[in-house]
Amino acid sequence: MRPKLWPIVMPFALALVLNPSWTYAAQTDAQTEMKTNSMTPKASPSEAPPVDLAPNARAAILIDMDTGTELFSKNADEKLPPASITKIMSLLLIMEALDRGDIKPDDVVTTSERAASMGGSQIFLKVGEQMTVDELLKAIAIASANDATVAMAEFLAGSEEAFVAKMNEKAKALGMKHTRFVNATGLPAEGHYTSARDIAIMSRSLIAHEKVLEYTRTYQDYLRQNTDKPFWLVNTNRLVRFYEGMDGLKTGYTSASRFGLSATAKRGDLRLIAVVLGEPDSKTRNREITAMLDYGFAHYTNVVLYPKGAEVGRVRVDKGEKASVRAVTPHTVSVLLKKGEQADRIETRLSLPEAVPAPVKAGDTLGELLVVAGERTIRVPLLADTGSARAAFDTLLGRMFRRVVNVKAPDAEAPNPHSME
Repeated sequence: MRPKLWPIVMPFALALVLNPSWTYAAQTDAQTEMKTNSMTPKASPSEAPPVDLAPNARAAILIDMDTGTELFSKNADEKLPPASITKIMSLLLIMEALDRGDIKPDDVVTTSERAASMGGSQIFLKVGEQMTVDELLKAIAIASANDATVAMAEFLAGSEEAFVAKMNEKAKALGMKHTRFVNATGLPAEGHYTSARDIAIMSRSLIAHEKVLEYTRTYQDYLRQNTDKPFWLVNTNRLVRFYEGMDGLKTGYTSASRFGLSATAKRGDLRLIAVVLGEPDSKTRNREITAMLDYGFAHYTNVVLYPKGAEVGRVRVDKGEKASVRAVTPHTVSVLLKKGEQADRIETRLSLPEAVPAPVKAGDTLGELLVVAGERTIRVPLLADTGSARAAFDTLLGRMFRRVVNVKAPDAEAPNPHSME
């Protein structure tokens, strides 16, 4: 008898398919649910240390990677020349391009005359010389090579100037309020500056691309190995060899900037980022970075609530090829505690819509996870783990017909909360 319903159902089905708002007019308030863990810090862990951990630095800051909590700072917003620490932003744009699939590690880059002309730290690229993206990343991350940086900037954006524009756009998007880039390398230039706090912000964003740490943790490597002139790369950050847990990130020096370093180290589940600028020499720089990190690891620990990529919920995709997508954490979600601190409760609040319209791209923000720990609130965006294109017309029509006539089908839009796509 059901086939006789088709002439009656057809006009309504067409209208519903062509006008998504009829089937999902209620894409409105997010559903919020409370989840309670057994711990919540009683006091904020961001109390300042009793002594200046970087007395010789012109500016400094120490933060927790997962939460961004500031543990120590000194002149953190002062605008200063960063020298080669600039390359953290250059590396960030390169890693983002790799993650998007815009470029691949084995892509071949041809050296321009401009790239070959760069002074300072370099791998002595010659005009027309070709290297892969992977090789140039090694040169930038390990040896701080200016020529390799400009070669990659040109490869990604067509010119260094266009690449620098993207650097400044990214700085603005990250909330870096005291930064202006003039070049991709950090070579001395009027009006080229950043701050210790902004360096910590972009360092945190770069470290989220964990693949980069495979380069920055390397103490030594070689380029041009199968030639008669192999080039030895030695990490400008000697602490990756001598400090427990250190695997990055970037040094900087010019006569104007003096000695700087953005360093990161991880012990257990706790990762810290320490930045110093304007140190008188490399030994003092390394000593004060060590003191900052030692202080952090000695006084703090963290509680991991969700690992990176953990599924926190699912969202239905209205008119999508896939019935639903998973909402996942973009990074490890944790709460920072002072060692020995008694904690009683941590609350997490999940805010997700019931559905979103197709298409959905992998990495799109679907909602938000709020972690409430005492007086602190941490906001974590929840991202789509995969994409879902808009379903074809005949697929939508079939789904709508089955829904109207109450025919249960395996691809119905209502997702099984326990299924995995």
